[in-house]
Parts: sequence; C-alpha cells; structure tokens
Amino acid sequence: MTEAVRLLDESGDSALTFRALASRLGGGVASIYWYVSSKDELLDKAADHVMDQVLDDTAGLRSDDPFADLRGTAITLFEAVADRPWLGAYFMRNTGNQPNSLRYYERIGQHVLRLGLPPLETFHAASAIIGYVIGIAADLGQQPPDELVDGSTTREQFFERTVAEWNDLDPDEWPFLHSILDVFENHDDTDQFVAGLDLLLAGLREQAAAHGS
Repeated sequence: MTEAVRLLDESGDSALTFRALASRLGGGVASIYWYVSSKDELLDKAADHVMDQVLDDTAGLRSDDPFADLRGTAITLFEAVADRPWLGAYFMRNTGNQPNSLRYYERIGQHVLRLGLPPLETFHAASAIIGYVIGIAADLGQQPPDELVDGSTTREQFFERTVAEWNDLDPDEWPFLHSILDVFENHDDTDQFVAGLDLLLAGLREQAAAHGS
C-alpha cells in the first residue's frame, strides 16, 4: 500500500489507477487484482494503511486526563488528514476494509467512555469529535484557487484581497465579517482548528460534570 499512498499524496485519488500503480511497482495490472478487486477497495485499503500510523502515534495517549487524551488523539488525526486531503473522503467509508479506521473510532470512544456519560451521549460525543476533525481537515485540504497553485498570487496577497473585498461590504448587513477582519487576514489554520476543538471539549467537560464524572 505504500506506493498507492505515495500516488495519492502526489496527485490525488484521480491519479490512483491500477495501471499507474502497476507501473510504480514494476509489474502487471493483473497482479494487483490478487490483492484488491476494485479501485474503491484500493482506496479504502490505502486510507487504512495511513490510519495504521495514526494508531501508532496515539497509542501512548493514556493519562489521568481523558480530555487531554481526546485532544491529542483528535489533533493527530487532523494532522494526518490535513497532510493528505484525499484521506478525509475515505476515512471509515468501509469498515470491513478499514479495520484501523474502526480501531481509531474505538480509541476515541474509549476515551469518551471514561467520562461516565450515558450510551447515547457517549455516541454523540465520539461522533462529534471525529466529525469535527474530518470536516475541518478535509475543508482545509481542498484544492486551493488556481492563482495560488500557479504562484501568480501568494497566500498573503490572496487574504489581503479577500479582506479588502469584505471591508467594502455594508457593515450593517455583514457585522460578523467586519468583526473578524483584523484576525482573519493572518490567521493560522491549525490554531483555528485547535480553538474549535477546545470549544467542543469544553462543552463535553460541562456535560460530563453534570453527570458527576
């Protein structure tokens, strides 16, 4: 799966074909069919291959503070998906082909179990954390505008222009956008993700406290 992951990292899921992978491996297309029956299965297994490393990186997160462990486990997955935009679309898509993704879900769930919430709230909490991580990371991993890709515009210039456009909007109609103009231009995507995660965990902390955990 290593070469499949490399192809995905370099050019995205459209570049991962049996012919391209066979060329990388130096063999024939037919040989790949011994291991997978379709491109979908190949993508699922490639995603699961990456998740094996995520599991390794989070294996030692078991402290006396379940919230710290949840935070670290979530950030590790975020970094993996942010580095590999294709991963978010295939995470836990087919748990039969993705045992490591299922194990990661179990790992998050076990940290949530330590909070002493009822089963339904435990399910909601674990799902909310994973959904937030995958959603934000996949959003950040979207293909940037062509002008950024081809280098005709820098990231700083792009945000400067965006802020200027927002500044021209009617502040009575767009009060929120005007309130964040100063911070949006130089914001850090990872800091923004962590801040949102901390808000989610703060709410979970209050919920756990209400149940006496």
